[in-house]
Amino acid sequence: MPASRRWLFRSLLVLGLPAVLLISIELLLRVAGYGHPTSMLIRKEVQGRAMLVDNPWFGLSFFPAALARSPNPVSVLADKPKGTYRIFLFGESAAMGDPRPAYGVGRYLETLLRSRFPGTEFEVVCAAMTAINSHAVLPIARECAKYQGDLWIVYMGNNEFVGPFGANTVFGEQVPPVPLIRGFLLLQRTRLGQWLVATARSLHFSKATPAAWEGLKMFVDQELPPDDARRSRVYHNFDRNLRELLDAAHRAGVPVVLSSVACNLKDCAPFASSQTQNSSVTEWKNACDEATKQANSANFSEAIKAYQRALELNPKSADVWFEIGRCDLALTNIEAGAEAFRRARDLDTLPFRTDTRLNQVIATQAKENSAKRVWYVDSEKRLGLKSSSGIPGVESFYEHVHLNCEGNYQLALAFAEQATNCLPIAIKKTDIGNWADSSLCNRQLGLTDWNRYAILEEILKRMSEPPFTRQLEHGTRIDEIKASINELAERMNPSAATAARASFNEVLKQHPRDHYLHHNFAEFLLKRGDLDAAATQMRKVCELLPDSYAGFLQLGRLLARQKKYEEAQTTLESALRLRSDTFDVRMELGEVLAARNQIDEAINQFQEARRLRGGDNARLLLLEADARARQHNIPQAVDLLREAVALKPDYADAYELLGIELAADNRFSEAQTQFEELIRLRPNYADGRVNLGIALARQHRFDAALEQFDAALKIDPQNTQAREFISTVRGLQTQGGTQ
Repeated sequence: MPASRRWLFRSLLVLGLPAVLLISIELLLRVAGYGHPTSMLIRKEVQGRAMLVDNPWFGLSFFPAALARSPNPVSVLADKPKGTYRIFLFGESAAMGDPRPAYGVGRYLETLLRSRFPGTEFEVVCAAMTAINSHAVLPIARECAKYQGDLWIVYMGNNEFVGPFGANTVFGEQVPPVPLIRGFLLLQRTRLGQWLVATARSLHFSKATPAAWEGLKMFVDQELPPDDARRSRVYHNFDRNLRELLDAAHRAGVPVVLSSVACNLKDCAPFASSQTQNSSVTEWKNACDEATKQANSANFSEAIKAYQRALELNPKSADVWFEIGRCDLALTNIEAGAEAFRRARDLDTLPFRTDTRLNQVIATQAKENSAKRVWYVDSEKRLGLKSSSGIPGVESFYEHVHLNCEGNYQLALAFAEQATNCLPIAIKKTDIGNWADSSLCNRQLGLTDWNRYAILEEILKRMSEPPFTRQLEHGTRIDEIKASINELAERMNPSAATAARASFNEVLKQHPRDHYLHHNFAEFLLKRGDLDAAATQMRKVCELLPDSYAGFLQLGRLLARQKKYEEAQTTLESALRLRSDTFDVRMELGEVLAARNQIDEAINQFQEARRLRGGDNARLLLLEADARARQHNIPQAVDLLREAVALKPDYADAYELLGIELAADNRFSEAQTQFEELIRLRPNYADGRVNLGIALARQHRFDAALEQFDAALKIDPQNTQAREFISTVRGLQTQGGTQ
């Protein structure tokens, strides 16, 4: 063989054999069913129609499995029907509509456009997702370029620091070079790449990476100083990703509405603030104390002077800037107050909000691309119109960035106004000349006081945890939410419920395939206590979204509450087939199996749920302990319950069950300790006092036991168990029993 051919042959061997090996491994993994698609949407046959549905595994490209989020449920015809105007909405949880996507900005936008331009089916596809940022939004947008979109709307920026590849993320490497990010994502398009990434994550699990999803609480130890060099890299990456997204839209011939990202400026204090160092601490604290004293006396000008002295010692204190903003607002120095609030947000060392520089990038790129059919929305200015000061606050936001229903309506209205610039002439000719007001939109979306109540309950729970608990004026915000809940409760009367139910039925006649409406109706019915009717609505959700595990999970919960355990088990098993990696499905299934006395199977589900959750869920420990106790394995049940209360020291249910199991093991002194903790946490819990009384009586402490039984009767005069034990204990005393 000539030398040139020998070298060619050797080169083919060196390159070809590894390539053949890699291709063979890839094929074997695919045949074995390993891995998942990496696109956000999947083309799938649903009830005989080709549909685009959300890919529940999409988040695995950006998050460790235990932390991976799923996209918002999507189910639209793959081939856009004639007469449909399709809009893609890109962004994060704020764009998605958290905590209730059913009342998100996309839903209001859809309603506004349908009402103003009758005859056209406006379809807003919400391609937004919790916890992602521009590194994920860019590939989503590139993918959606092939799905016949007529308009793109981009509302992103809140997660640039904390999201995947951000400066203080907990999801993996922090601000790696963009080529490395792109290569990492490209690698995972293959099954072999997915296996390599999963293996690497399991071998190199950072201490900073939480074992399970815990919301913003995951970031409390990840503060980012205002002058940290990583911030600059975040701004650069965001600018690049947004530029490439707009280029993708231009190549696809799709106009874009590009919005800055608003946040709660005046009613959301910084989550964390840089600290004053060294010898200046005492002087700084004295200045802040003086400022607080003056502000409490309504001497706001003097308070500002004192805060400015504090700033001379620490000019990057986000908390001090926020307090100055409040003082300026009290003096009606609106512009100065707004600037102080912006500085407070920008200096926040837990940057969960889009800051000034990120919004400047958005505004600049909108201006530079205006000739390419890019329209700009100033969301901060728009939402400020709903505030008396012109500064966005609780009028539009639940907490820091997530819009309430009024905020979503106002932002949707701004998007709709810009969208009219992009509509074809044929659609514009149908213009009725005015936008639907918020009350009409709320009716169309099925928003009732019962649904609002459920949302505020969730927000209250969210804001009762770190990092919200560390904010200035946290107690005031909690009180305001509780007051709103109480106000709603007063309006939730039978006549209002009858009207709300009729409204749901009317709207569902117009939009029978709207899974959000069925879900909202189910939530209303659940709050009304009509579990059977709520389950009927959730069955419709499952029918419309047969590939979404969440609907089956919620239906399973409803059925379990009705003690329809066999049907609940079947439903939850359907959810498990769709998402085998979700701990909440396994936890619910375990409870149902335990209720059906299938204890071994229940324990298997609880243990698998603990593995998926990272073993740090107190409720899972309690459920498994209860199952172990039913197997008469008291020692293991007690160990699990002690672990539960160690994880959650205020877990009253765990103290109660631990006391019961210790008492069953004749360890009455130890049981007494647990019941004492229980009534400390729930002083008005009659059964807890009865159990404590029993534990005391079994130790012959009859007088103390009688005190607990008497207290139980004061709480619940109908408590027959307390009366019986009082009679029993007094009988024992009469027979000569003493303490």
